[in-house]
Amino acid sequence: MISGDKSAFYRCGFFGLQDTLWDVQGRHYFKLCSIQGAVDFVFGAGQSIYERCTISVIAEALDGLAGFITAQGRSDPKDTNGFVFKGCNVIGTGRTYLGRPWREYARVVFYNSSLSDIVTPEGWDAWGNDLGREYMLTFAEHECYGKGSNTLNRVKWEARLDRKTLTWLTNIGYVDDEGWISRQPFNMLTTT
Repeated sequence: MISGDKSAFYRCGFFGLQDTLWDVQGRHYFKLCSIQGAVDFVFGAGQSIYERCTISVIAEALDGLAGFITAQGRSDPKDTNGFVFKGCNVIGTGRTYLGRPWREYARVVFYNSSLSDIVTPEGWDAWGNDLGREYMLTFAEHECYGKGSNTLNRVKWEARLDRKTLTWLTNIGYVDDEGWISRQPFNMLTTT
């Protein structure tokens, strides 16, 4: 569970089956981390970037049911929180959805990430936010690649982000508009 503001994790591992990483609230930056699970294993209302992380799905443990990587909890359209997976690698066993909403205005973006064939063709699940309310969700993919990245059969309500919104969400300023990450004792922003 992480609820503090301005928290950063570098090369950390988070391992579980369900609710592995509770990203409660606050601005967080995860780089080169490994996160494993099967059901809602990254969940909460944090305002977080997961950069170059390995998302390891173990949905085979669900006896044929598909898993869910995220359950994001944005509850108001004015909330700035959301999960951004940037340059990540989604691997594993079984089948999985990229996410489902924990609250009405959930926001999750997979950007420039490798999605293996474990991702379901639909990609996302509305989890009861149907009958028109699914359009309040911001679930989006942009510039992803790999066997699971084909968006031809994705849900019709998957968000299409304009360039300005996409740039805001995927820029380090989304979690670090004050420069606190670049002032860490080690430079987390360098390419390794």
